Amino acid sequence: MIEKKYEFSGILRFNHWVRVVTMLVLVVTGFYIANPFLTPYVNNEPTNFMNALWRAWHIIFGFILIASTMVKSYLFIFDRHSRNERMSFFDFINPKVWIQQIKYYMLIGVHPEARGIYNPLQFIAYFMIFITLFVISITGLILHMHVYHEGFGGMIFDILRPLEVWMGGLAVVREVHHITMWVFLLFIPIHIYMAVFNSVYGKSGAMDAIFSGYTWHKKKKKD
Repeated sequence: MIEKKYEFSGILRFNHWVRVVTMLVLVVTGFYIANPFLTPYVNNEPTNFMNALWRAWHIIFGFILIASTMVKSYLFIFDRHSRNERMSFFDFINPKVWIQQIKYYMLIGVHPEARGIYNPLQFIAYFMIFITLFVISITGLILHMHVYHEGFGGMIFDILRPLEVWMGGLAVVREVHHITMWVFLLFIPIHIYMAVFNSVYGKSGAMDAIFSGYTWHKKKKKD
């Protein structure tokens, strides 16, 4: 018998799609800031601030990404519906689950019965992605404070300036910010492929869960 299991809360799913849209905008605007590929229509008025417009959108969505990351971090630690995510840690440190999961991906075994909603490979991948999110957010804030010296930029300057020096200067910070973007560009197609694979091969509706919140599993037989 198949039973429906509620895995992702509404706020978690909403936050996921906020990150998707935000990252898309940040990648496009980031590429433009690094190498402008559009030329505004030329006229006699000083109103064609194309680079300033793209930079403004990059900053706006950058702060949205920071807020989304903070919300996700809070949900992972404190949210009652995110308990299944936290339980995935115990699968991550279980060698037996690792072996079963690798065999499953090699098509020579069945999916292990995990305590959480993420298998060990998913857990470590998502953990590293959120480390990357924090890195790209911090480096983005350092770049921001060197352009906007008042308000929030001025407030965080003395806090983040030592980190900038420790990293080797502003040029290194910009390079790290750029490299972390490529981490996301490499992760996204792999993430989509594995989500589709697990949904189709595992027949659990895992791909649907990020829309509906539910997955489908075989009901365990009672002794």
